[in-house]
Amino acid sequence: MIVRIGVALVWLLHFLPLRVLAKLGEWTGVLLLRLGHERREVARTNLRLCFPQLSEERREYILRRHFRAFGRNLLEHGILWWSSRERIKKLVRIEGLENWQAAKDKPVIWLAPHFVGLDMGGSRLHAEFSGISMYSQQKHSLVNALLLHGRTRFGGSILVSRHEGIRPVIKALHDGVPFYYLPDMDYGPRESLFVPFFGVPAATIPTLSRLARITGAKVVPCVTRQLQGGEGYVLKFYPAWDHFPGASIEDDTRRMNAFIEQRVLEMPEQYFWLHKRFKTRPQGESKPY
Repeated sequence: MIVRIGVALVWLLHFLPLRVLAKLGEWTGVLLLRLGHERREVARTNLRLCFPQLSEERREYILRRHFRAFGRNLLEHGILWWSSRERIKKLVRIEGLENWQAAKDKPVIWLAPHFVGLDMGGSRLHAEFSGISMYSQQKHSLVNALLLHGRTRFGGSILVSRHEGIRPVIKALHDGVPFYYLPDMDYGPRESLFVPFFGVPAATIPTLSRLARITGAKVVPCVTRQLQGGEGYVLKFYPAWDHFPGASIEDDTRRMNAFIEQRVLEMPEQYFWLHKRFKTRPQGESKPY
């Protein structure tokens, strides 16, 4: 019942002007910070592990700003689920499109790290271009249905469950369909490599390297930034990576994490700190959460 009430509220709020909705979302984030003890402590632990050189006061400042950005993005999902294609295209501006177009003679992987604007960028791309992405089944059936609806409602986009495996993605890449790839989640020890993320060993799936080796795909990173003051979002395409894949799968995965680190340092409050990124530990090492 609580989920259904929340969805109904998000539907009502999506009619509001973006500036008003953004402000309400930020205050929602303040409320979530106060009430969400478990996730608050997860984010606090992640920030402590990744930024031990920062003072506790500075890390707490990033934590507060992260929850405000997360709360805003949460409410603005109503725009993705129910607003027009035109409104979404206006909400998210694209920069560096020429970087993708320059690589279109080969299969392309859009490397999209977990920043709060991730779904905004994905919906913006699928409002204009064909693409394929993967998703994880959500615990609540209504939320799962809404995510599927929001990511596929304009047509031309393919959504594959992680349970289906990587074969549909390989086929799509060979057919010239870009893959919107979300690389930085802890999916457990199976098939993961421990590579550093801000100096901490992080269980990381080396799918990016393997796909590039199998399909000959070019990696074109795309990162979505949430703008301040209710100004929307910017999806930025970066130049395709040269000399990728490299000498080894592990080297490639380290390069991927290093790229994500650089983007995190540019906007630390917008990285998805609520995920238990360091849940899986090397043998004998204690769990941080």
